[in-house]
Amino acid sequence: MPHPPALTSTLALSALFLFLLSSTSQAHNITRILAKHPELSTFNHYLTLTHLATEINRRQTITVLAIDNAAMSSLLSKGLSVYTIKNVLSLHVLVDYFGAKKLHQITHGTTLASSMFQATGAAAGTSGYVNITNLKGGKVGFGAEDNNGKLNSFYVKSVQEIPYNISVLQISQVLTSAEAEAPTAGPSQLNLTAILSKQSCKAFADLLISSGADTTFETNIDGGLTVFCPTDAVINGFLPKYKNLTTSQKVSLLLYHGIPVYQSLQMLKSNNGLVNTLATDKANKFDFTVQNDGEVVSLETEVVTAKITGTLIDEEPLVIYKVNKVLQPTELFKVKTASAPKDVAEGPDDSADAPGSDDSEDQTADSDKNGVEGLDGGRLGMVVLSLCVGVMLM
Repeated sequence: MPHPPALTSTLALSALFLFLLSSTSQAHNITRILAKHPELSTFNHYLTLTHLATEINRRQTITVLAIDNAAMSSLLSKGLSVYTIKNVLSLHVLVDYFGAKKLHQITHGTTLASSMFQATGAAAGTSGYVNITNLKGGKVGFGAEDNNGKLNSFYVKSVQEIPYNISVLQISQVLTSAEAEAPTAGPSQLNLTAILSKQSCKAFADLLISSGADTTFETNIDGGLTVFCPTDAVINGFLPKYKNLTTSQKVSLLLYHGIPVYQSLQMLKSNNGLVNTLATDKANKFDFTVQNDGEVVSLETEVVTAKITGTLIDEEPLVIYKVNKVLQPTELFKVKTASAPKDVAEGPDDSADAPGSDDSEDQTADSDKNGVEGLDGGRLGMVVLSLCVGVMLM
């Protein structure tokens, strides 16, 4: 039986909207975008070398300030390490959308835009912000916030724009920043326990050192490491249980808080399921399940469920998260029954703990701007609109 004309129109219109929906959900690829422009090849190469390209591709609202080969040669002539170059280039990645048109429509003619350098927490104070000023004659200047207000680079052209997703703009010079160009330690030079001690995770760091587990954590940094750190208040409340463990059990428990691969917050959200830990071996699984509910990421054992409450550092290949409970594996602790909720017994819940240095960016820009293919508010609205139009046509 043929469909009535109104129903046919409705189905066709809905199909069109769904097609547009699927086509707009495609993630961008900064490497492919820049590959079309040979004059930007060195910049493109170093985005890949420093892993910034991967971070850019994960985000869904971002602006890349590209510089040509001559400007990159000037930067490379300074003899900076690749880790310092990463900081400098991350200053050229803004965690907001600025198309060519928007540059000339900035409110009051000037604005400060947060860069990826600021978002990672590597920048001191506001040194990771970029000043964008619409000058006379249609000229737009750019300057790092810690450059004494000097605009040392200027807009050249738009390379490619995918509105409100990614904008790639070419600017004339490398943004000058003493903070970004400061010597930066490589992964093997990072002192894990020192980082933990400065970020409300000193109690956990002390346990790593006293047990000798810190060595295992340190040796895994270069290959990629994700650490889940219960904060000081959580550890202090758990100490009575910890003291009842044997020496080897204490080591296993601590190693259970590390994953031997780098997992950004978005990667954890996108790859829910079982994960192995530093404690995993052939005889014992020592695994747990990663789950997310919107922006909240949970780590579930059969004994407890912990939540990620902040990010201490996220500099591939190392990322450290704060969690509100000690992770307890079934190999060491009894599984809670239905009458005994599994979210008790660790002491104070630190879920209200303030976010880490880059947690605000992680939970806003990074959490829903990383090329996730799914329905956001705008696209969901398109689907609803298509259904409404369909009803009107029937």
